[in-house]
Amino acid sequence: MTYEEVVRSRRSIRGYLDKPVPRELIEEVLEMAMRSPSSMNTQPYHFHVITGEPLDRIRKGNTERILAGEPDSREFRRGEAFAGKHRDRQIACAVQLFEAMGIERDDKEKRQDWVLRGFRQFDAPVCVIVTYDKELSGSDDTPFDCGAVTTALVNAAWSRGLGCVINSQGIMQSPVVRENAHIPDDQVIMKAVAMGWPDEDFPANPVRITRRSVEDAARFVGFD
Repeated sequence: MTYEEVVRSRRSIRGYLDKPVPRELIEEVLEMAMRSPSSMNTQPYHFHVITGEPLDRIRKGNTERILAGEPDSREFRRGEAFAGKHRDRQIACAVQLFEAMGIERDDKEKRQDWVLRGFRQFDAPVCVIVTYDKELSGSDDTPFDCGAVTTALVNAAWSRGLGCVINSQGIMQSPVVRENAHIPDDQVIMKAVAMGWPDEDFPANPVRITRRSVEDAARFVGFD
């Protein structure tokens, strides 16, 4: 695939085949992703790649704690709830996905099941937890660099036939993640990436979320 084919065809995958992903392929994808730029070449990120029984324990722990009403313990700050145009885009995304999945607005059972899918990492065979060195906490460059490498990761995976979805649900219960992924104390847990072979029959997978136009997002200064 050309670069343009990758970025124009890639989409977030929320339904996966029950099929393992070879470690060698994941290593190839990570090696490509790590070609992304970082501030002054600090390369602050780490990847904790989880599958099998440890991932099942994370799914179980996340789900049980959420259903028990345990407050989230996300380590990377979330900020205030979205409002205005940002909230509008969030809602528009949810509407597209719920329509594809046939989830009605008042169907609490299906809506809850959809939320719990996120805490189960969408039942993907692989989860990549992205962390960064705690000694860099407070640096704005560090999360920027982690975002860059994570974007590169999902694009590299797509170029090899793998689907991904970047998410926060998988790291909301950080003690569960830290224990079962053996993440050391000198790391800050930032994001999760579900990864696997896309299930082409899963209704939400073909959804292409609406994107802003260049005209709306960009200002050009000094051009004739």
